[in-house]
Amino acid sequence: MKRWTPAQLQRFAVADDLRISPFYSDGRTYGTPTWIWSVVVDQHLYVRAWHGQRSSWYQSAVQQRAGRIYLAGQNYPVSFAPVTDQTALVDAAYRQKYGQSAYLLPMIQVGPQAATIEILPR
Repeated sequence: MKRWTPAQLQRFAVADDLRISPFYSDGRTYGTPTWIWSVVVDQHLYVRAWHGQRSSWYQSAVQQRAGRIYLAGQNYPVSFAPVTDQTALVDAAYRQKYGQSAYLLPMIQVGPQAATIEILPR
């Protein structure tokens, strides 16, 4: 399994430009890029869907399990894996990175927590 390099993770940890594009149902066409918050926890890259599991990009990511992201100024082909066991650590990372934002509290609620995804390089 491929992993992000330490240098990539360092850049990702401070970047705030992640755009996620899971494949459409054909498995070949990238979806419309959606800007979302990202965090790095214990050498893993995570994102959450603002609208929880109802989010269209989240549903595509779970169904297709692959796509592309734009982060830290570059595009990357990626795989997606739903996460259920890192909620508290991801919450803490969101608090640290986005603590000054009025949007923080909704992102650490049950709906978005249930729509946490790990992003892995392909």
